[in-house]
Amino acid sequence: MKRIILFTALAFSAAGGVMARDTIVRVKLADVLAMPEAREKLDGSVTFYLAGQETPVVKSRLGSDVSNKKTNGVGKDDEYGCKYVVLSALIAFQQSAKQRGANAVVDMVSYYKKNVVRDAQMIECHAGNIMIGAALKGEYATVAR
Repeated sequence: MKRIILFTALAFSAAGGVMARDTIVRVKLADVLAMPEAREKLDGSVTFYLAGQETPVVKSRLGSDVSNKKTNGVGKDDEYGCKYVVLSALIAFQQSAKQRGANAVVDMVSYYKKNVVRDAQMIECHAGNIMIGAALKGEYATVAR
Protein backbone atom coordinates (compact mmCIF):
# COMPACT_ATOMS: atom_id res chain seq x y z
CA MET A 1 0.00 0.00 0.00
CA LYS A 2 2.85 2.40 0.83
CA ARG A 3 4.35 1.75 -2.60
CA ILE A 4 1.08 2.64 -4.32
CA ILE A 5 0.82 5.89 -2.37
CA LEU A 6 4.46 6.73 -3.08
CA PHE A 7 4.06 5.93 -6.79
CA THR A 8 0.89 8.04 -7.02
CA ALA A 9 2.56 10.97 -5.27
CA LEU A 10 5.56 10.77 -7.60
CA ALA A 11 3.33 10.56 -10.66
CA PHE A 12 1.35 13.65 -9.63
CA SER A 13 4.48 15.66 -8.83
CA ALA A 14 6.01 14.78 -12.22
CA ALA A 15 2.78 15.69 -14.01
CA GLY A 16 2.65 19.05 -12.23
CA GLY A 17 6.02 20.03 -13.72
CA VAL A 18 4.91 19.05 -17.20
CA MET A 19 1.68 21.03 -16.98
CA ALA A 20 3.30 24.20 -15.61
CA ARG A 21 2.87 27.21 -17.85
CA ASP A 22 5.20 30.15 -18.32
CA THR A 23 3.84 32.23 -21.17
CA ILE A 24 5.84 35.33 -22.06
CA VAL A 25 3.56 38.30 -22.63
CA ARG A 26 4.88 41.66 -23.81
CA VAL A 27 2.91 44.78 -22.98
CA LYS A 28 3.53 48.34 -24.10
CA LEU A 29 4.51 50.78 -21.37
CA ALA A 30 2.24 53.35 -23.06
CA ASP A 31 -0.73 50.96 -22.75
CA VAL A 32 -0.07 50.47 -19.04
CA LEU A 33 0.16 54.22 -18.49
CA ALA A 34 -3.12 54.69 -20.38
CA MET A 35 -5.06 52.35 -18.07
CA PRO A 36 -7.75 54.06 -15.95
CA GLU A 37 -6.11 52.51 -12.87
CA ALA A 38 -2.81 54.18 -13.83
CA ARG A 39 -4.48 57.58 -14.03
CA GLU A 40 -5.82 57.01 -10.52
CA LYS A 41 -2.62 55.65 -8.91
CA LEU A 42 0.18 57.50 -10.72
CA ASP A 43 0.14 61.21 -9.93
CA GLY A 44 2.47 62.42 -12.71
CA SER A 45 5.24 63.56 -10.36
CA VAL A 46 7.43 60.70 -11.60
CA THR A 47 7.88 59.78 -15.25
CA PHE A 48 9.06 56.41 -16.56
CA TYR A 49 11.49 55.74 -19.41
CA LEU A 50 12.47 52.34 -20.78
CA ALA A 51 16.09 51.72 -21.80
CA GLY A 52 16.51 52.92 -25.39
CA GLN A 53 13.61 55.33 -25.11
CA GLU A 54 14.34 59.01 -25.69
CA THR A 55 14.58 60.75 -22.32
CA PRO A 56 15.01 64.33 -21.19
CA VAL A 57 18.45 65.42 -20.00
CA VAL A 58 19.35 63.51 -16.83
CA LYS A 59 20.57 66.01 -14.22
CA SER A 60 21.41 63.46 -11.53
CA ARG A 61 21.19 59.74 -10.92
CA LEU A 62 20.05 58.59 -7.49
CA GLY A 63 20.59 54.84 -7.49
CA SER A 64 18.92 51.83 -9.05
CA ASP A 65 16.24 49.47 -7.81
CA VAL A 66 14.19 46.43 -8.78
CA SER A 67 10.44 46.08 -8.46
CA ASN A 68 9.21 42.49 -8.69
CA LYS A 69 5.42 42.14 -8.58
CA LYS A 70 3.05 39.21 -8.90
CA THR A 71 -0.71 38.79 -9.02
CA ASN A 72 -3.12 35.89 -8.92
CA GLY A 73 -3.67 34.88 -12.54
CA VAL A 74 -6.63 32.58 -11.98
CA GLY A 75 -9.52 33.79 -14.12
CA LYS A 76 -7.55 36.79 -15.45
CA ASP A 77 -6.68 37.43 -19.04
CA ASP A 78 -2.87 37.20 -19.40
CA GLU A 79 -2.54 40.63 -21.01
CA TYR A 80 -4.68 42.40 -18.41
CA GLY A 81 -2.88 40.58 -15.57
CA CYS A 82 0.47 41.64 -17.01
CA LYS A 83 -0.60 45.26 -17.33
CA TYR A 84 -1.81 45.12 -13.74
CA VAL A 85 1.49 43.79 -12.33
CA VAL A 86 3.54 46.24 -14.40
CA LEU A 87 1.37 49.04 -13.01
CA SER A 88 2.01 47.71 -9.50
CA ALA A 89 5.76 47.86 -10.18
CA LEU A 90 5.45 51.44 -11.44
CA ILE A 91 3.50 52.44 -8.33
CA ALA A 92 6.28 51.02 -6.16
CA PHE A 93 8.88 52.91 -8.21
CA GLN A 94 6.87 56.12 -7.87
CA GLN A 95 6.80 55.83 -4.08
CA SER A 96 10.54 55.12 -3.85
CA ALA A 97 11.39 57.88 -6.34
CA LYS A 98 9.53 60.45 -4.24
CA GLN A 99 11.42 59.33 -1.13
CA ARG A 100 14.71 59.79 -2.97
CA GLY A 101 13.81 63.16 -4.47
CA ALA A 102 13.69 61.78 -8.03
CA ASN A 103 11.22 62.85 -10.68
CA ALA A 104 11.89 59.96 -13.07
CA VAL A 105 12.87 56.34 -13.36
CA VAL A 106 15.15 55.90 -16.39
CA ASP A 107 16.83 53.05 -18.23
CA MET A 108 14.11 50.63 -17.15
CA VAL A 109 14.48 47.03 -18.33
CA SER A 110 12.48 43.87 -17.83
CA TYR A 111 14.30 41.87 -15.16
CA TYR A 112 12.28 38.68 -14.62
CA LYS A 113 14.43 36.10 -12.79
CA LYS A 114 17.35 38.54 -13.27
CA ASN A 115 17.16 38.10 -17.05
CA VAL A 116 17.63 41.54 -18.63
CA VAL A 117 15.40 42.30 -21.62
CA ARG A 118 15.81 45.77 -23.16
CA ASP A 119 13.07 47.22 -25.31
CA ALA A 120 12.24 50.88 -25.87
CA GLN A 121 8.47 50.20 -25.89
CA MET A 122 7.63 46.81 -24.41
CA ILE A 123 7.88 45.19 -20.98
CA GLU A 124 8.15 41.43 -20.59
CA CYS A 125 5.79 39.64 -18.24
CA HIS A 126 5.36 35.95 -17.42
CA ALA A 127 1.94 34.33 -17.04
CA GLY A 128 1.57 30.95 -15.40
CA ASN A 129 -1.34 28.71 -14.45
CA ILE A 130 -1.78 30.47 -11.11
CA MET A 131 0.52 33.51 -10.98
CA ILE A 132 1.40 36.39 -13.29
CA GLY A 133 4.63 38.24 -12.63
CA ALA A 134 6.81 41.05 -13.92
CA ALA A 135 10.04 42.52 -12.67
CA LEU A 136 11.51 45.85 -13.66
CA LYS A 137 14.91 47.31 -12.96
CA GLY A 138 15.47 51.01 -13.30
CA GLU A 139 17.48 53.97 -12.11
CA TYR A 140 16.05 56.87 -10.11
CA ALA A 141 16.93 60.25 -11.59
CA THR A 142 16.10 63.89 -11.75
CA VAL A 143 15.46 64.95 -15.34
CA ALA A 144 14.90 68.29 -16.99
CA ARG A 145 11.22 69.00 -17.58
